[in-house]
Amino acid sequence: MRVRGRKPLWIAIITVVAWLGVSGVAGPIFGKLSTVQKNDNSDFLPKNAESRYFNDAYKPFSPNTDRAIPALVLFLGQVDQQKIGAANGFLQTIPGKSVEGTNKKIGDYLVPGAPLVAFPSQDGKAILGSVAFDSKKIAEQIDNKPALPKVIDSIRSYSEAFAKQGGLESHVTGFAAIFADLFKAFGGIDSTLLLATLAIVSIILIFVYRSPVLWIFPLFSAIMAESLAGAVVYLMAKNDILTLDGQSQGILSVLVIGAATDYALLLIARYREELHLHDSKYDSMRIALRGVVEPIIASGSTVTIGLLILLLSELKNTRSLGPVGAIGIVCAMITILTLLPALLVLFGRWIFWPKIPRHDDQDEKLTGIWSRVAQATARKPLQFAIITSLILLVMVALLPTLKATGISTLDGFTKKPKSLLGQELLLQHFPGGQSQPTQILVAKDKSAEVLAAVAKVPGVATVAPEIQNPATNISTEINGNIVLDATLKYPADSSQARGVIPDIRTAVQAIDAKALVGGISATFHDVDVAAKHDRNLIIPIVLIIIAIILALLLRSIVAAVVLLLTVILSFAATLGACAFVFNHIFNFPGADTSFPLFTFVFLVALGIDYNIFLMTRVREEALKIGTKAGTIKGVTVTGGVITSAGVVLAATFTVLGVLPLVALAEIAFAVAFGVLLDTLVVRSLLVPALVHILGKRIWWPAKLAD
Repeated sequence: MRVRGRKPLWIAIITVVAWLGVSGVAGPIFGKLSTVQKNDNSDFLPKNAESRYFNDAYKPFSPNTDRAIPALVLFLGQVDQQKIGAANGFLQTIPGKSVEGTNKKIGDYLVPGAPLVAFPSQDGKAILGSVAFDSKKIAEQIDNKPALPKVIDSIRSYSEAFAKQGGLESHVTGFAAIFADLFKAFGGIDSTLLLATLAIVSIILIFVYRSPVLWIFPLFSAIMAESLAGAVVYLMAKNDILTLDGQSQGILSVLVIGAATDYALLLIARYREELHLHDSKYDSMRIALRGVVEPIIASGSTVTIGLLILLLSELKNTRSLGPVGAIGIVCAMITILTLLPALLVLFGRWIFWPKIPRHDDQDEKLTGIWSRVAQATARKPLQFAIITSLILLVMVALLPTLKATGISTLDGFTKKPKSLLGQELLLQHFPGGQSQPTQILVAKDKSAEVLAAVAKVPGVATVAPEIQNPATNISTEINGNIVLDATLKYPADSSQARGVIPDIRTAVQAIDAKALVGGISATFHDVDVAAKHDRNLIIPIVLIIIAIILALLLRSIVAAVVLLLTVILSFAATLGACAFVFNHIFNFPGADTSFPLFTFVFLVALGIDYNIFLMTRVREEALKIGTKAGTIKGVTVTGGVITSAGVVLAATFTVLGVLPLVALAEIAFAVAFGVLLDTLVVRSLLVPALVHILGKRIWWPAKLAD
């Protein structure tokens, strides 16, 4: 029945005006999203991590240490006592120096009472000093930007001037300097990443639609979704409802734009179909919405639920990625199902120019490349199923070579910032863990025995009682406990250092069961352990939930199982391909321990989208013309739009590579490759072939025509 009257027009106008009002409020808030980031691993530790227990127990020894982030000032050159004394004198002046370009003092951001001491290397060619920043104070803002980069740049400038006078070379490194470089890397995430994503999506949409006008509407809708999602996340992060880090923010941007564009492509394609069949644009949109609302909500819900399962994670940053991503997907669905239809009907058929769809009662014809693909799989389904499965299994065979055991901060950047250059030079003159030793809280009466046991652990360079007050040279004893410092042979955040921690804990706790091992290396180790726990817990739960959603959507147990198995196969093949590319092409040192889980969530949740888009249309057509003909029709009419959606999503995730971080580059490649594999191989060839092989049995327990 044709829609009459002006009511639909007014609904569309009110919807657009309402969204413009939302954007007016959300836009400025979204611009402040990076100001609520937290990028400190210790913030993300689970409550039952031993390193967290250590931090709590260590507070009486040094009340402010748990808030300390060290910056290391390294001087290189021929060292003598005069230069050592001068370096110590210089360090004492740092608190009183101004943060360049401000009226702030560097001392405003330091841990009160923390020693500022410089000491030489054993080879006599370097001097190392430490400056401890208060993590809460340094998280403050200067001119609406994080204070840490500006403070580090100031220390770097003062150190270089001092070093030049003494014929030395100066570098500022340590975790504070590395975090400063991280902040710089993410500093442009609101603009650079967003603009790059929008540029790529624009180009793809112009190519897909061959229209100078139509591409604007899905892109505008995606921007509105991104603005709304960012505002909601900002408010929740600011009020400590969730934790946002740079990685989550980067993923949020590409996830929202990619998902919103995917849903928009599906809606516009169906709307174009209906415009050929109906004179009224309102009727066409009503029927189009009715046809796509179920698959969009089903696919969006699948991704949302899959992301929310991350709330079961032990790691706070992984746990918060769940609601951050879920908020983005929900905003994308709401925007595409409300704003975009209103815009399309307001502007009418001409937005499709130059190929304006006329009311000519022409259904989608089974012609073109996707018709040929559909017909080919229908003729030889067994051959297509075998060949595609073998291709995927070959990639799966490479999976054991994936090195997802964690990467050090030194290896975590694709481009080497000043802090990492300083770290490399530091390691040439000092043991890897000297600046951040592994700390052991142990009963004093057992400390000698523990010290001797730890000294024998492979990977430990030296171990000695910790001296809290250099003036007394006496280790502090509190409640019968003292602290030992174990200097490891490896950088504190390296995978080698993390691997030493279990051996130290075994050796220590065999003597003192109540002893605790903490420090940077222990923190990273505990993060890795928690990441592995999350992976083993979350992946099975997500699979079960997706299977249930598919079964309910398609009214079929067999179809749900088949689709789920194909997506799992695609995921495993993607990880295998990643292993090969990371090891032999990109030459990455490894992957973060959370990489398999993040890749799984995005690939399985997003990959199932395309199967949902395909199979809901196949089922719709099968009810009319039978399973075989319905499959051919479904592949034909959805082939172009799903392929376009896959390319858009792959391209948006690829944009993550503009940020100089290995972890994001790896996720970008994995998701982009996996989505294209799903789109071009699994959805186009394998799934239709399996449906043809099974025939009407694919709908069991329902009964549809063959």
